[in-house]
Amino acid sequence: MLPLYPYGQRRTLIRELIPGQVWSFEQLQGVFYVAVPIRMTVLRVQDGLMLYAPVAPTGEVRDGLRALEALYGPVCTIVLPTASGLEHKLPVPAMARAFPAATVWVTPGQWSFPWRLPSSFLGFPLGRTKVLFDQGLPHAAELHWELLGPLDLGLGSFVEAACVHRASGCLLVTDALVGIGQTPPSLFDGDPRPLLFHARERGNEPLLDTPERRQLGWQRLVLFASYLRPASLEVPGWLEVVADAFAPGLRKSDAYFGLYPFRWQPNWLEEFRALVPDGGVRIQVAPILERLVFPRSRAALLEWIRRLAAAQEVRWLVPAHYEAPVGCSPELLKALADGLEQRPWAPNQGSWAYLASIDERLVRLKLVPGGSAGNDASLKP
Repeated sequence: MLPLYPYGQRRTLIRELIPGQVWSFEQLQGVFYVAVPIRMTVLRVQDGLMLYAPVAPTGEVRDGLRALEALYGPVCTIVLPTASGLEHKLPVPAMARAFPAATVWVTPGQWSFPWRLPSSFLGFPLGRTKVLFDQGLPHAAELHWELLGPLDLGLGSFVEAACVHRASGCLLVTDALVGIGQTPPSLFDGDPRPLLFHARERGNEPLLDTPERRQLGWQRLVLFASYLRPASLEVPGWLEVVADAFAPGLRKSDAYFGLYPFRWQPNWLEEFRALVPDGGVRIQVAPILERLVFPRSRAALLEWIRRLAAAQEVRWLVPAHYEAPVGCSPELLKALADGLEQRPWAPNQGSWAYLASIDERLVRLKLVPGGSAGNDASLKP
């Protein structure tokens, strides 16, 4: 089991994104308090409902889906649109059991570690699990599908299946593209603790809940989730960390018993503004994926984005993380690909340095393919 926050106490926010056509089921998920929204998108199709990138099927989720079934027909299709994203893969078997009449579709190249096991051993139902593209495509008359990968990760493959819902103009993606908002998503209204934890300057400060503290915590949380260790973050000595942990009122689980091994430097807000500029939500490749998943696969990623841009119906982007829906268009996707092609790719400096060090270590250990970042050497046949 993975220690994924919030440790079995999942609240789900259900939103209608496009009236009568597209819904979002959102939960918080992360490691400790580095938690960001994860999204299952529900599409209305001719045969009923399709679930894209399932989340944990809690009672709240099942009740919400039953309410939609009463209006629009049964859950007929469950799609796992990635081969490597554990946060998307783990809920699928339980969701399949909750809806035993639904067909389950998975991307090619599914893998497990440390042992390669058949899909049925991982909980995917025998007899109703199919492989996208290899065995057809679900709702092909209503959805346009595009596959990214397989890209060689060493231990396995990265594969992502995007689809365009023609009726609504929504482009559904999983991890490759995101849109990060300036302000905390409303999902945090039910559990602001991750924001309040990161809003502090030292571990001896209490978790105070104000709109300003939530905003500050969101900005820092985004930097954590994007870079793991941004350049504006320092780690103090453990004697200082432990001393702060004994401040009154902090010896409780909400504050991780006072442990707060972070010191933010004065320029940290400039880093956030560079990543999330003013003027609306910008579609981008998440830095952590660019540097750890796509460092040698830029050409494949750009070719995929340009194929998505050929779908003239696109009006919205609905990723499995952060904001949705995000305004999108074929012209915007083309401009995104051109911009990624022209700028330096998978840098090694600044806030990218820690991610680069992880990639370099994995290459030295021969756990991922070698080669310099940007040379597009990781395509699998």
